[in-house]
Amino acid sequence: MANVRFAVGIQRLIPFLGYHHVLMILIAIAIILLSLLLAGCTSSSPLIPGIFIISFYYQMYTPVYDPTQVDPGVTAAIANLVGNAMLEVRVGYFGICVNPDGGSFLCSNNVTLLAEQISIDEDPLNLIWVAETFKNSVVFPYLLIVAIVLAFVVFLMLATFPGWHEERDARTGSDVDIKPFPSRPVSQAALALIFISSIFVLVSVLWQHTASVAAAQVAQDFGNGSVRSGVGTSAMVLGWFGFALLIIVTIGLLVMILSIHLLDRLTD
Repeated sequence: MANVRFAVGIQRLIPFLGYHHVLMILIAIAIILLSLLLAGCTSSSPLIPGIFIISFYYQMYTPVYDPTQVDPGVTAAIANLVGNAMLEVRVGYFGICVNPDGGSFLCSNNVTLLAEQISIDEDPLNLIWVAETFKNSVVFPYLLIVAIVLAFVVFLMLATFPGWHEERDARTGSDVDIKPFPSRPVSQAALALIFISSIFVLVSVLWQHTASVAAAQVAQDFGNGSVRSGVGTSAMVLGWFGFALLIIVTIGLLVMILSIHLLDRLTD
């Protein structure tokens, strides 16, 4: 009986779900994804340390030799200095996570506090300092913050769009479902804001991707044979999916505005 009532409730709800409700759902999902991206490495909670832009960690491997290396033997000196260190550092937009011994991560936005808990033998090449320099000098989260704020404003604007409601037909006396067109100025303003938000996310994600790939390669070359680095896949997925959803909303709003404009011309 409960399942039947639920099914009947859904059937009654679906006809009253408007086009703008779908756009609102997409915006809400995009805001959640981008918020998770910004929250990466800010705490030791489950899954949060796994959302990072770039990571640096000690790992012994066969050094890469190249004729352009003036002193190839420096790799042996670095290997002796690193010793048995196995520390890993992950960088997020507002925090850094450190795993000194392969156990759990310690995460904080206070990097000095993290460094005080690590011994010299655990971080002989100062990877924590390198990670902090990358976060402070390269990472720029404020475009994403503005994009989230703009997307939320658009969400509120879409909530003002009229939905389906019943009105009595004066000629027939029966109730009919009517949905008025949304305000054209509000629709155009929402389109402009969501487009700007999409551009901000695109710039941020491209910046994040390019900077992390470049820094990872430079750091690995510097610690040739002893230091590895990697780009955070989860952060990339969250960023690009958030951008894709906002672009879908932008296109959806554009199609809606053009459709309403066409209908107005046809009914004139």
